[in-house]
Amino acid sequence: MCLSAMRLHFPLLLCVAAALSCAVITSPLNLWTKLILTQQWPNTFCSMEHCHPNQSYWTVHGLWPNKGNDCNSSWHFNSSEIEDLLPDMKKCWPDLLHPSSSQFWKYEWSKHGTCAAEAASLNSQHKYFSKALELYHKVDLNSMLIKLNIIPSDKYYTFSEIEEGIERFYGAKPKIQCVHPSKNSEPQILGQIEICFDADFTLQDCEKMFSTDSFSRGQWDHPLGVNKPSGLSVCSHDIPVYYPPVIPVYPHV
Repeated sequence: MCLSAMRLHFPLLLCVAAALSCAVITSPLNLWTKLILTQQWPNTFCSMEHCHPNQSYWTVHGLWPNKGNDCNSSWHFNSSEIEDLLPDMKKCWPDLLHPSSSQFWKYEWSKHGTCAAEAASLNSQHKYFSKALELYHKVDLNSMLIKLNIIPSDKYYTFSEIEEGIERFYGAKPKIQCVHPSKNSEPQILGQIEICFDADFTLQDCEKMFSTDSFSRGQWDHPLGVNKPSGLSVCSHDIPVYYPPVIPVYPHV
């Protein structure tokens, strides 16, 4: 009886094993585990890209999963899907080079949003962009820096003042990037701050270095600046940090 029962159940066991095997193969083994909310200081960006920022506050650069780039080339950006978000997008996530264009958002969606969307929590354009805005407002980097008395000015800060202040406030270590000086006597210029979250959108420490699939994030991640070195990298602990004030632009008379 035992032998015949084994013979009867053996095909069933094979089917179950095959099904489990397929499930393992098709599951998202490389699903991201961390989201990086990246914010840029417009004055530093425009000092490099020769634009004139109208913003005196940190703006969204992107919301980047820690794994994958350009995950679905057939999933095209459609601004009509985020129409209700556009007023906030234009203010908080502007294209600093082309303020009236949506190409920056299109690029960020194609490169990073399609990868973030592999998680059910971000599986639409509206979910992705609205979550980025939600996290931006939640961390409120602008107000936090003011509370720490870190404000744009001609004063130089130490790197530890900025990093440790942010870490104390959020309870998580940021990744801070600067434009490094061409001369030893010059300060580094504060340019970009990354705040990291786990898959449940809980704050967590950012890593200093990323794997090779994130290498491009050391550059300005802009559609017109792709593969263009920016001089941005993790700030040095030993060089003073310059947080440049916004220079007002007056109309020509």
